Amino acid sequence: MIISASRRTDIPAFFGDWFINRIKEGFAMYRNPMRPSQVFAVSLLPEDVDAIVFWTKNPKNFLEKLKYLENYIYYFQFTITPYGKDIEPNIPPKDEVVQTFIELSNLIGKKRVIWRYDPIIITDKMPLSYHKEKFEELCEKLAPYTQKCIISYVDFYSKAVDELNKINAKDFSADELYNVFGAIGSIGKRYNLSVETCAEDVSIEQLGLKKAHCVDGDLIRELRKEKGFYEVKEYKKDNNQRKACGCAQSIDLGIFNTCKHFCTYCYANFSRSSIVKNVEKYDEKSPLLCSYLDLEKDEIRIKEKDGSRKIEKDNILQKKFNELKTLEQRSFCTMEEVFSKEGSNDWLEKKVLEYLEKLR
Repeated sequence: MIISASRRTDIPAFFGDWFINRIKEGFAMYRNPMRPSQVFAVSLLPEDVDAIVFWTKNPKNFLEKLKYLENYIYYFQFTITPYGKDIEPNIPPKDEVVQTFIELSNLIGKKRVIWRYDPIIITDKMPLSYHKEKFEELCEKLAPYTQKCIISYVDFYSKAVDELNKINAKDFSADELYNVFGAIGSIGKRYNLSVETCAEDVSIEQLGLKKAHCVDGDLIRELRKEKGFYEVKEYKKDNNQRKACGCAQSIDLGIFNTCKHFCTYCYANFSRSSIVKNVEKYDEKSPLLCSYLDLEKDEIRIKEKDGSRKIEKDNILQKKFNELKTLEQRSFCTMEEVFSKEGSNDWLEKKVLEYLEKLR
């Protein structure tokens, strides 16, 4: 099982304490973004997690927390672009972010820090020549500390199109993108970087570029082997992503509308008011990120290797109902007695039920 943390928000930048608490507790919960009333619980024990993929633009405050991940295989997708505050309003000064990139690489090795020059946005004020210049400047600083750079062109998602139109971002054809990727890729190769395109339906093989696998089964197998795990695992393609995406299946612990970078091109934020509302729910000790459980309405499921199963929480709800009627009655036995009677050794289900009991 691969954990993604996260395509939907910047966990290392904003929710690092929450994530490490989940590591310490050994499990986390997350909502199905397509069906929000469906909540999954997933084990985060080292023996259950093949790898963790972190996605971030500013993990500076997360570096001191890496000591809690010594028993895990993980790597970072680290985005650094040349944009200013008009496009990335809450990103620190780029020299500071570059220094964080270098520090992270020195801590965990350059194989595990993948640079994303993503997304490429071309406007009248930022033509291709601008990107060639800025990309080379960043290559000079970052190439000694990474092996790979992933690039992509900005997507005109409905939730971002108004902001992109304000800066007159150009929506390019496949032929135009071929030229863009070729120009950027040729610079990267001069710095001995493997340049790969992310989820782009453009033929780039003749340019000497590769199609990216950001959640990368090959890299994970390699890192696991270095850690002493020699089993050969196969990771299926994630069909929940875009058709051109090469990522392996993963479980994403994030939630949309919680990233406080406020980048104008972002696909994961719908509105600032939604972000403010969701972030108010942040509790670093909760299994769920920026969300409250509703015992009556939420369907809670245990995530398993080949699917999931529903937790029958009726006994908990019945206890809540009975306690409202009378404090003198006790409607069900203790948690330990429940598991003793059922003969269950399901550690994760026990942890979830213990948490639900606290919510009564």
